[in-house]
Amino acid sequence: MTKAEAPSGAAALPEWARRPPNLAGALTAELVGQIVRGDYPPGASLPAEPALCAAFAVSRTVVREAVKMLQEKGLVQVRRGFGTVVTSPLTWNLLDEMVLAAAIAEPDGLEILDDLVVTRRVLETDMTNVAARQADADVVARLGSLVDRMDELVGDPQGYAAQDRAFHDLIMQASGNRLARAVVRALESQVVNTARYMGKPTKELCAASNRGHRRIYERIAAHDPSGAADAMLTHITEAWLVRRGGPQNDLLNR
Repeated sequence: MTKAEAPSGAAALPEWARRPPNLAGALTAELVGQIVRGDYPPGASLPAEPALCAAFAVSRTVVREAVKMLQEKGLVQVRRGFGTVVTSPLTWNLLDEMVLAAAIAEPDGLEILDDLVVTRRVLETDMTNVAARQADADVVARLGSLVDRMDELVGDPQGYAAQDRAFHDLIMQASGNRLARAVVRALESQVVNTARYMGKPTKELCAASNRGHRRIYERIAAHDPSGAADAMLTHITEAWLVRRGGPQNDLLNR
């Protein structure tokens, strides 16, 4: 039933409840946002089940499913005699899409993105070192083609970004480290469409970024592991600092 079809005198549904039909998921997202925002600080208890049912106009089944999801994300614990208690941020699963999105949206979200970039840099630098040692002629040729193609796409940020991701992914594949690649891909998939992470790419920024790609490619083609790793570290760090904007931080020293 739409808002326009609601019976006379019935309360209009809140915005969150007009989301797609998974009410438990919608309620979970709402509570994740409230917890990450600090509406319920660590150690505080969420409202009791009847209060949540009344506040969100949902059944006990929906509330229980939402609480279960919050537990799986590490945001709460159910304690006998205390109810549903919010945990320390140290236990929150930042690899979870809802939790990461809520954290990035906060005023200190850039710090979370800094951590994400550092994690990505550690993993990709190591994978680039390995790729430079074992990349065959086919991989080297494909990397060169991607770099050349990106030079042609510097005026098309969207097209450039797709080739950029393909370049990094090919290096990760060449390293053979499937787990590290999966972690990087999982992290990037959750932020690649956010303005805070992507910044405002211009032709000049794309051109500067591809100079970094070309240095990485040249070092891999030369089978220079340490040179390739250094080039990747510099590229990821400098590209993020440009996209990040604002005051420079100590990312280079982390």
